[in-house]
Order: sequence, then structure tokens, then C-alpha cells
Amino acid sequence: MTSSYAEDCSMLKGKSVLLVDDDRAILRTFARILQRAGFVTETAENGKEALAKIKARIYDIALIDMILGDSNGIDLLPKIQEKSPNTLKIIMTGADSPETRGEACKNGADAYLTKPVSPETLLNIFQEKLKS
Repeated sequence: MTSSYAEDCSMLKGKSVLLVDDDRAILRTFARILQRAGFVTETAENGKEALAKIKARIYDIALIDMILGDSNGIDLLPKIQEKSPNTLKIIMTGADSPETRGEACKNGADAYLTKPVSPETLLNIFQEKLKS
């Protein structure tokens, strides 16, 4: 990790993250990475489950995969914004395109990541977005 991340790691401790992805292996991997950095994590395997969790609790960050079993991650952005306006919304996808980036921005994404995402990149973007 970069020294700037290590120096500011304490600001991340206890922050909550909702991980939304239909791939359980990705959910487990990201949850482990984030928990080691001090985040409190919850997971959702589809859009319906994600919305139920957003209604029940406020998260600092929602990390949302673009393609979910029951919906499109971009479609969740305005719904999350309505229920939890201060939650940072980060879209990730394995199929990057200018159109997809534009659609994500238009619908309220605070950041956009292309898979594969390294642990360092993930933690640095979380740190950067939480500071702003």
C-alpha cells in the first residue's frame, strides 16, 4: 500500500460498505480486503437484496457491480440516492465503455471502476471519496 493510504487508514475504520455483486467469490474477496482495512461490510447478491439493505441501514459506501442477476447496477443508483443520499455510490464493471461511464455518471455514480480491481486501487478510491 502507498504511504498515504497507511497514514490515513484510521479514517476508514468503522465505515460501512454494502457490496453488491452476483458473484459470491468477488463478494467474499472484497469483504475480506475491506474488513482487514477496518471497514464494516455487508453483501447483497442482487438488486432486490441491495435495496432491502439500503432501506434498513445507512451505508457510507455502496460498491455495485454493473451486471446483476436481477437488474443493472446503474438502475440502482437513483434508488440508492433516494433512500440514502449521502451514500457514496461506486459502479464497477468488466465491460468498460464511454457510453457506460456516461450512463453511470448521469445516474449518480460517485466513481467508476473497471475490473479487475486491485486491492490498493479499491482502498485508495474509497479513501479519496471519503475525504471529499
